[in-house]
Amino acid sequence: MINGQIPSYSLPKEIAQLNTLAHYLSAEDICLDAEVPSKPALIDAISRHMERTHSLPRETVFHGLSRREQLGSTGLGQGVAIPHTRVHDLDRILAAYMRLKLPIPFDAMDGQAVSDILVLLVPKQAADEHLSVLAEATRLFSDRRFRVCLHQAGTAMEVRQLFDSWRQPA
Repeated sequence: MINGQIPSYSLPKEIAQLNTLAHYLSAEDICLDAEVPSKPALIDAISRHMERTHSLPRETVFHGLSRREQLGSTGLGQGVAIPHTRVHDLDRILAAYMRLKLPIPFDAMDGQAVSDILVLLVPKQAADEHLSVLAEATRLFSDRRFRVCLHQAGTAMEVRQLFDSWRQPA
C-alpha cells in the first residue's frame, strides 16, 4: 500500500485484463488474521462461514472440501492454497479469501506452510467456468507482487479493492 492506496500493476492495454475473480469475491467473504491450527480446522471454519453468510449446509461444504483435499492437496506453494469443490444446487460461484495469522501445514508441493487461502465453491454444472476461475486464481497468486500487496492490505475492503484492480497478463 502506498499513501493509503493499493497499487495496481499495470500492463499495456493490449496484454492486460482485469481480474474477473473479483466478481465472485465480496468483502463479507474476506477474513483477515484468522486463527486456525490445522487444515481440518480451516475447512471447518470455511464451512461455518459459508453456512452463516450464504446459508449453505455446513456439512455439504465441509465434506466437499475434505474430499477434494483427499484427492490431493490444493496447496499451490509460496504459502497459498486454493481449496475448491462443486456444490449441488449452488446457482453461482462463491469465493472467499482467508489470511491466516499463523501459517499452517497444508501438504503443498513446495512443503511451505500456508497463510493465504482462496476458497472456490462452484455449481455442479459450471465445469468450464470453474476451470477458468481456478486457472485465473493460480496465475494471480503466482504473482509475487500481488501476494506482497495482499499482505500489506489491512482491511477487507482493501483486499477486495486489490482483487478488483489488479491486472494480469492476458
